[in-house]
Amino acid sequence: MHVLIIHQAFASLDEPGGTRHHEFARLLTSRGHKVTVIASPVSYITGTTLRRSEVQEGGNGVTILRAAVYDAHHKSFFHRVIAFLSFMLSSFWIGLGVKNVDLVWGTSPPIFQGVTAWMLARLKGAKFLFEVRDLWPQFAIAVGVLTNPILISLSEWLERFLYRRADRLVVNSPGFLQPVTSRGAKRVDLIPNGADPSMFDPAASGDSFRKANQLEGKFIALYAGAHGMSNDLTIVLDSASLLADSKNIHIVFLGDGKDKPALMARAKHLSNVTFLPSVPKAEMASALAGADACIAILKPLEEYKTTYPNKVFDYMAAGRPVALAIDGVIREVVEAADCGIFATPGDAAQLADAIRKLAADPKQSRAMGLRGRKYLEENFSRAVIGEKLVSLLEEITGGV
Repeated sequence: MHVLIIHQAFASLDEPGGTRHHEFARLLTSRGHKVTVIASPVSYITGTTLRRSEVQEGGNGVTILRAAVYDAHHKSFFHRVIAFLSFMLSSFWIGLGVKNVDLVWGTSPPIFQGVTAWMLARLKGAKFLFEVRDLWPQFAIAVGVLTNPILISLSEWLERFLYRRADRLVVNSPGFLQPVTSRGAKRVDLIPNGADPSMFDPAASGDSFRKANQLEGKFIALYAGAHGMSNDLTIVLDSASLLADSKNIHIVFLGDGKDKPALMARAKHLSNVTFLPSVPKAEMASALAGADACIAILKPLEEYKTTYPNKVFDYMAAGRPVALAIDGVIREVVEAADCGIFATPGDAAQLADAIRKLAADPKQSRAMGLRGRKYLEENFSRAVIGEKLVSLLEEITGGV
């Protein structure tokens, strides 16, 4: 089976960002299947230029082709749409040259690369798998970046068009099942987000991370991920301000994003806050080992109750308790695992109180983290999820 993945924000283990598709691609090649990925030459996290093309080892190897793209890193919504459209066209052109494809896998957002995947699948006589990782355009409308009524109507039409034409549709959260079926999706499978526990060691001390950042002796509450408008990180800064009287608690922001400069400026008066740049996924284990607790937060929007954020599963795999400011299906996971404390989204005082409680009882916090690790191993291990994906793809293509 030859799988062609169209994914503008594809990230390998040696790059910052989510590596779900890289891990799945390596699993597929280890089973003797062939995987070709068409991705952007610009990191969506850092804006740095990536290698033009490469073949990564793993069975027969994962071939990564880079399609030219307009560089809109950290620019306005209009510029990002231009970047998405440029990738849609350039990835289609490169995809025409990829031979003997059995399945084309498009992933959204951005939804425009789903158009590329659909067109290539139809031209090549291949199956079309469409993966929904976020409910676009609903999320864009909810946060206020998509406001034009005409663009909203066109976006919703495109969403329904792709849902109805996919040979199979995959979602990464159970919260997405009802929305996609209500918009025309027929055969929908849940391949949830998760993590590879072998990448993390819950017993690791994290001393090197603490020493490198002058954080020895502190209770570290770490946020790892994008610094964008959806992440509501001003609430974390407000919580840090409320925690200023707890001299042993320190908040660390690890990552990059459009809002990072403004957040850093706002935090200048806070001595209990540190900002660090993004690190490749291969280095996340060291960073999480240096944390005593981890923060997951999104804006208090109804739409975000449907999400399974990747970072929560990484936190659990690392054996770290979660201060969770996201309601909905991911709260159900954390509460089922008994691996964290929930704070109402948008409430800085509740988030500060959750962090304070975790810091006040390190032994109990450690036990929470280990319960999360065990729950992830049993329910959200990337290997188990990957087996389900491989079986699904082989079923779609008839086992070729």
